[in-house]
Amino acid sequence: MLDVRINSFSEYKKAYRESVENPEAFWDNIAEQFVWRKKWNKTLSYDFSKPEFKWFEGGQLNITENVLDRHLEKDGNKTAIIWEPNNPLEESRIITYRQLHAKVCRFANVLKNNGIKKGDRVCIYMPMIPELAIAMLACARIGAVHSIVFAGFSSSAIASRINDAQCKLVVTANEVYRGEKPINLKGIVDEALKDCPSIQTCIVYRRALEPTLMVGGRDKFWMDEMAKANADCPAEQMDAEDPLFILYTSGSTGKPKGMVHTCGGYMVGSAYTFDNVFQMDANDIYWCTADIGWITGHSYIIYGPLLCGVTTVMFEGIPSYPDFGRFWEIVEKLKVTHFYTAPTAIRSLAKQSLEFVEKHDLSSLKVLGSVGEPINQEAWHWYNDYIGKGNCPIVDTWWQTETGAIMISPLAGITSTRPTFATLPLPGIQLMLMDENGNEIETSTEKAEGRLAIKFPWPSMARTVYGDHQRYKETYFSTFENAYFTGDGAYRDAMGYYRITGRVDDVVIVSGHNLGTAPIENAINEHDAVVESAVVGFPHDIKGNALYAYVILYDEFEPSEQLIKEIKDEVDQSIGAIAKPDKIQFVKGLPKTRSGKIMRRILRKIASGESDFGDTSTLLNPEIVEDIKNNAL
Repeated sequence: MLDVRINSFSEYKKAYRESVENPEAFWDNIAEQFVWRKKWNKTLSYDFSKPEFKWFEGGQLNITENVLDRHLEKDGNKTAIIWEPNNPLEESRIITYRQLHAKVCRFANVLKNNGIKKGDRVCIYMPMIPELAIAMLACARIGAVHSIVFAGFSSSAIASRINDAQCKLVVTANEVYRGEKPINLKGIVDEALKDCPSIQTCIVYRRALEPTLMVGGRDKFWMDEMAKANADCPAEQMDAEDPLFILYTSGSTGKPKGMVHTCGGYMVGSAYTFDNVFQMDANDIYWCTADIGWITGHSYIIYGPLLCGVTTVMFEGIPSYPDFGRFWEIVEKLKVTHFYTAPTAIRSLAKQSLEFVEKHDLSSLKVLGSVGEPINQEAWHWYNDYIGKGNCPIVDTWWQTETGAIMISPLAGITSTRPTFATLPLPGIQLMLMDENGNEIETSTEKAEGRLAIKFPWPSMARTVYGDHQRYKETYFSTFENAYFTGDGAYRDAMGYYRITGRVDDVVIVSGHNLGTAPIENAINEHDAVVESAVVGFPHDIKGNALYAYVILYDEFEPSEQLIKEIKDEVDQSIGAIAKPDKIQFVKGLPKTRSGKIMRRILRKIASGESDFGDTSTLLNPEIVEDIKNNAL
């Protein structure tokens, strides 16, 4: 826990006012909560036109000394991580801060023994096991840059990320179970590494007893390497602006964007937001159900909680295995106090019998959280009524991979909650709504709706797109002058509360994960039968949004269920199962402007069952709209 926690609404208002009037003094005070090898000489320098942002310049530190070492004297025997396996019959694992420190240092030496040094990139493709956390922290310990790839992505998705970052080493597991389904992770990695010349070493953790095919000279088992390493590894001294990790997120073009987060600012932002949003006490148990392969897992399973010295839960499985009471069984078993999950999971569980909830004692819960997408009213009330029993504030958090930390959220028990509203910006976050002409909607006493932008830097913001700063500039800083454009629309009420209304670009949030439509379309177009495709999102009861693909076939091919399966398999192999369209409609053409741009606005309306398309006369082929609508699924 930090000494800068907000304890009342009046303190929130005071902190927010100070963060706007004197942001450097505000963030200085927070940064001083941490262990620095050398204090910074300049808190902030920035230039939106470049765009370039530097926080705590001249400061030197290692984030793992703040995550681990500083807790050892007083809290070394406190539980850092509780791991719950996929199979409830398998034993849990409890790892103290002292044990985690030793494991991280030992694996850091494994990395060094395999030629990894400060600045090298390491790809981690692992299930939700403690070794994933150990590997990422070991990278940070020696100044290597970790690039974690969600262990549901395909071999080609891994390969593209490895090659973009020019990773030298990959860490994986041999096999994992997700529910009842075994997944051969090592086989997926082997396929990826056929096209990854930069990889010199592959370290494999044996999660399952199945025989594992190992490539001589490249592949090494985790346990063998750990046995050769000692547990003494002094932390590498890092500059505040040195990169800590790269995390890839989908964009509106085919190539994923490698967002680069830095050591100092990310540390300050993730810890400060965790401490204030969740308001944990020393002996509370915190569980975020996300995967560490996403930014939520980086910031709010590992870095944020451990920086604050709390106990964090890692869960390997899924909410429906062995039945739909699995989440609530774990809450009861571990006496979880703070529970943070996605609206997708809430909607899925709300559709099941209440017996799955009612047979478990959830009285330990104090705070509930929502992350990944705006939560709808029905899901909010179910969560509040049946999980929180009306006694737990719900922190509906809005933030992004690019922001690194929560930007808008209630502070649990401190500021008000409201269904579907992320409510108020955290101190240090200066929001604005922009109208269609790029002007700020400045009135604060009336309702307003527009595009959400941020007009002042914050410490945890991503600094660039790895290897492509121009793309960083064009994506986030070219829409509005001197502002970061979030890509989201938002509504602000007369009290200043914000509700996120959804993406305004070609990114669809499916089950809380941002999926760019361009790479999905590229995958569909790889099929021999496909001329062209367009993918849009449409509302889905469980996922929030699902994917609807409009596909044009070559004349010699006829629509069929087999063709639909083949196209979905193409997407699965290229990106991963999460990106498979729920619906595929074969069409004769796509509505296009005279410049050749697909009018996705119309396709989204058809997918959503709407019929008011506005003026279509400006289209190159207006007649196609009626044809698509008449044959909509």
